[in-house]
Amino acid sequence: MTFIKLEFNFSKVYILFCLLFFFMYVERELKVSFGKLVPVYGVIAVVGPRQSGKTTFLKEEAKKLESGYLLFDDPDVRNMFEADIKKFELQFMQKKLSVFDEIQSCRNAGRNLKYLADSGKKIWLTSSSEAILSKQVLSFLVGRVSILRLYSFSLQEFFLAKNIRESTPLMMERLVFEHATYGGYPKVVLAEDIELKKTILKDLHETMLLKDVSQTFSIENFNALEAFAKYLALNTGNLTAYDDISKRLNLSFQTVKKYFDAMEKSYLIKRITPFYSNKTKELAKQPKTFFIDTGLKNWIAKTFNSELDGKTFENYVFTELLKAGFLPKYWRTKSKQEIDFIIEKEKELIPIEVKLNANTEKIELNLRSFIEEYHPKNAFMVSFKEKQASLKTYKNCKIHFVNTQNLIKQLKK
Repeated sequence: MTFIKLEFNFSKVYILFCLLFFFMYVERELKVSFGKLVPVYGVIAVVGPRQSGKTTFLKEEAKKLESGYLLFDDPDVRNMFEADIKKFELQFMQKKLSVFDEIQSCRNAGRNLKYLADSGKKIWLTSSSEAILSKQVLSFLVGRVSILRLYSFSLQEFFLAKNIRESTPLMMERLVFEHATYGGYPKVVLAEDIELKKTILKDLHETMLLKDVSQTFSIENFNALEAFAKYLALNTGNLTAYDDISKRLNLSFQTVKKYFDAMEKSYLIKRITPFYSNKTKELAKQPKTFFIDTGLKNWIAKTFNSELDGKTFENYVFTELLKAGFLPKYWRTKSKQEIDFIIEKEKELIPIEVKLNANTEKIELNLRSFIEEYHPKNAFMVSFKEKQASLKTYKNCKIHFVNTQNLIKQLKK
């Protein structure tokens, strides 16, 4: 009898998965905004985290036009761009459209892009660092460029990737749990195996810290940077006290500020500021810090739990608000009354409270206090576990009890 020995080679599975991913495209919500800008601007920059799908998105849109693609990690492309822009133009830019990938660290990027734009060249470019938005680059492109941000998959894009058209409340909880636990990076979402998801997150973490943060921002102490990232991941959503972090991690105040700026400009984290109108009663300066992808946060913190915790869910709701185009603030009084997020939409203030399990029978003191102080027309209680609850009113403010998906839908109306 002949036995066939079967071996599970994880690296081969990973390579096969990457090949399958390459041929699968999930339409992005950014497409609508992008389409409106194409006829208006000669240069469009799509910025956001590494491997969030920027290049894939632009390549898909570029299929409609005669286009060329240039990766600026290629030393030949980069060197000619930096050394002789006219020679570069003759060599590489003979088509109607050029897609420039990862151009942010090139010398004279702003001046050379201005020359190409003024020569009538149509350019779409990507960057995984806000270095492209620095004064050295952006000052040359005023009036010539429109900037869009593309993050990892939103919940709606996650549904498209999973081919979800309809869901039950229990199914919705399961999907949101997966999205919040492992995040929205396209390769992570499309991987079905849990260990493969974690492997991709590990690789993302190492690449983003080593290349986008450490190299781009000249950070030599990689161990200190890793310790800093882990501290933030374990304290997401807390008030950010630079002095306290400096003491806990034995880093100088200037180093802590540098690490914050580097991680934020590399689209790993986002600091949000307090909303206030009275400095004597409300916090006015101290920020809070959230990760832009909760899967990456969980990998750095090594917290993949079987149940979603409140801090991760709060961070998750923040990421969905950010991907929907909102930049939330938070509200906190010096007597420690607090609202998780405040959205300012068309001069209307919208308070949002986040709970794993919302009490639909009670309007909490924090929310009542904000309503009494600022008289919003609408407020939201967003919970992980979907609960049927009738609309409530307090002081003429309508209080909506929603899940994450319905929160975004109602805010976009």
